[in-house]
Formats: sequence, C-alpha cells, structure tokens
Amino acid sequence: MKKIESPTDAQLVSAYIAGDEIALSKLINNHQQRLYNFIYSKVYDRDVADDIFQDTFIKVIRTLKRGKYNEEGKFLPWVMRIAHNLVIDHFRKNKRMPKFEGFGDFDIFDFIKDDGLNVEKQIIKDQIEFDLVGLIDELPEDQKEVLNMRIFKDMSFKEIAVSTDVSINTALGRMRYALINLRKIIEKHNIVLTN
Repeated sequence: MKKIESPTDAQLVSAYIAGDEIALSKLINNHQQRLYNFIYSKVYDRDVADDIFQDTFIKVIRTLKRGKYNEEGKFLPWVMRIAHNLVIDHFRKNKRMPKFEGFGDFDIFDFIKDDGLNVEKQIIKDQIEFDLVGLIDELPEDQKEVLNMRIFKDMSFKEIAVSTDVSINTALGRMRYALINLRKIIEKHNIVLTN
C-alpha cells in the first residue's frame, strides 16, 4: 500500500498564492504549536503570545498576497523570523526587555541571563534562543515534548506525567535524556552558548 505524502510547505504556499485558502489553514496547522511555543518562550504571557501569533500570520498573509515571498522553501524559518521581529517590536513598544524566570532545578536560559542588556546583547541573546529552539527540534519526540512542557509551559513533572500518560519517573528520565542529548547536539554543531 502506497503512503500518501503530505504536501510540502512550498507546495502549500504556491497553492495559497494560487487562491487555495485551505492551503493556508494547513500551513498554520503544521507549524502552529512550534511557533506559538517559540513566541510564548519570549513573552511568558498567553494574551501577548496570542496577539503576536495572530500578527505573525497577518504579516505572512499580506506578504504572500503581495507576491513578496521568495524564501525558496524555507517557510518555517521565515515565519519564525517574522515572529521574532514582532516580539522585539513588542518589547520596544513597551520599553522593556524580556525577563526570563527560572524553572526549578533547570533553566536552559541561565547561560544568557543578564540584567544589564543593551540592544546588541539582546539581539545576540534572541538569536541564541532562536537557535536553541531549532536544536530542541532535533530531539526524539518524547524527549522534545517533555522539554517543551517543562521549559516553555512551566509544567511540573507531575503535570507532565499526567499529560503524557506516563509515570513521574518516566517523565524525569525523558527530561534527563533530553538534556544529555541536547548537550550532544550542541557539541555536534560546535555551538557556543554564551553572549
């Protein structure tokens, strides 16, 4: 039996530009969770994250309708860049820089915490975090899920265990392996996570 392949982002973009509105819905559904988690990881406010998420896709739609999209199949990085810029705009408008809170015994952002951020350091910090989200995506699905719930959704291990229908020990184990594998991925890519 032949497996039916889902259309690529590039095919969906082309279909939407050609007038297929459903193609846009599929694009949004394909990347909704990852994009929302990325935005929320910056602003730590559900209402603000919702607004920026919507603004991101308004900008995407306008750009596509004007025929200005030419990212050669790199749809997700392009959308993430738009969201990233809108997050920065949000903090500029509110004349404050994001503050990252700790998450119990582990905080992936500890290495980039700095109370005296200037604009250059903020841009570097944002780029590191953006890269980190990409690295997390290389983890196995179960580890990525636990890491995202713990870091981006600030869920306790008990909540993670209930949500994923596993024991607390299994959730803790997945987090431990996620961190070990994340370090290996960082080393493999020769990434230095400092600013």
